[in-house]
Amino acid sequence: MTDTVTMFRAFMIGGTACLAAGCVNVAAPDKPIVINLNINITQEVVYRLDGEAKTLIQDNPGIF
Repeated sequence: MTDTVTMFRAFMIGGTACLAAGCVNVAAPDKPIVINLNINITQEVVYRLDGEAKTLIQDNPGIF
């Protein structure tokens, strides 16, 4: 009999918690959300020219 009473009480507490959890209000904030991100991006470009291409560019600087 004690187990039945305990289970009934647990069921009632759980049911009451479920009913109380249904009262949730969601509203948009009055002020905009501001996220400050301090990001530093560094890029390094490495290139190599073929000797023949380097000579071609030096001989014809107007191409590029």
